[in-house]
Amino acid sequence: MKPTSLLARSALAGALVSLSLACAAQAPQAKEAPAATDGIPALVPSVRAAHAARATMLASTRAGERIVAVGDHGVVLLSDDGGRSHRQARQVPVDVALTSVSFIDARQGWAAGHWGVILHTTDGGETWQIQRSDAAQDRPLFAVHFFDEKQGVAVGLWSLVLRTEDGGAHWQPVELAPPQGGKRADLNLFGLFADARGRLFAPAERGMVLRSDDRGRSWSYMPTGYAGSFWSGIAGLGGTLLAAGLRGSMYRSVDDGGSWQRVDTHTESSITALAGAGSRIVGVGLDGLVLSSEDGGASFAASTREDRLPLTSVVLDGQGRATMYSRQGVVAATSTKDPSAR
Repeated sequence: MKPTSLLARSALAGALVSLSLACAAQAPQAKEAPAATDGIPALVPSVRAAHAARATMLASTRAGERIVAVGDHGVVLLSDDGGRSHRQARQVPVDVALTSVSFIDARQGWAAGHWGVILHTTDGGETWQIQRSDAAQDRPLFAVHFFDEKQGVAVGLWSLVLRTEDGGAHWQPVELAPPQGGKRADLNLFGLFADARGRLFAPAERGMVLRSDDRGRSWSYMPTGYAGSFWSGIAGLGGTLLAAGLRGSMYRSVDDGGSWQRVDTHTESSITALAGAGSRIVGVGLDGLVLSSEDGGASFAASTREDRLPLTSVVLDGQGRATMYSRQGVVAATSTKDPSAR
């Protein structure tokens, strides 16, 4: 199999990929396949466990007032009290790493992950149904984003792009052109984020950010001047774009991606996730890294948690307070000075 740097919220589990954010080493480790039937792996339901809150979590988002976090072994955690407590979803039909989650309202959402899995929920994450899987090959999906109840996009390994116009009942592949100077489209696409005008962006390898102005039908490449991998991105107020990833690298654009400038993050720890609320942006990363900006990403303050947890995801409430997740599960609030706290 072609080597990858499975960052994007995917392999972050001990046997997944150092961290699906290529956590510890950026070098992927193959995940053991589900039990095989006639040579093709069989997907089995996730198991409810008392220690679910300590599972590797890879992505989180808001479903109305609820927080929904997804991770290794099909674990889905729900919090209805701002992240103070979590419980496991009642029913998840797959025991594979879930790398991304997207909700359009308090009830309806989608999750994506390894084995090309896409799941759908209509009850705020309590129960999930399989919409898509491809167990014949483990071509993982690293991100999913829905614009509304019908239109959505998922991206993953080796320039894999899928889109739907019927709420996920059917997914069609989108063939990408090679980047300028390249012979084929083979970038790993690690994330998805949209701006206020509905334009969609995918942070990727080789310092690239891909952009779609038509909800995933066609894409253009935006080189940033960076040569490494971007694992996350966000669209802030006023059209500001941020892409972040390997070794503390972060780039910012204020002209729709036409030009990019490096942001000083004061760290060499890799950044795994960004979240925003108004002009406030919080980032998290490996080695317990926490970043905070109050000016829309023009500048950041950095701190390191004393426990140095490999942080993998962050979600903010309406006041900008952060709930974080890690390779060891839900992250307890810290009593030390933390720029993400309010």
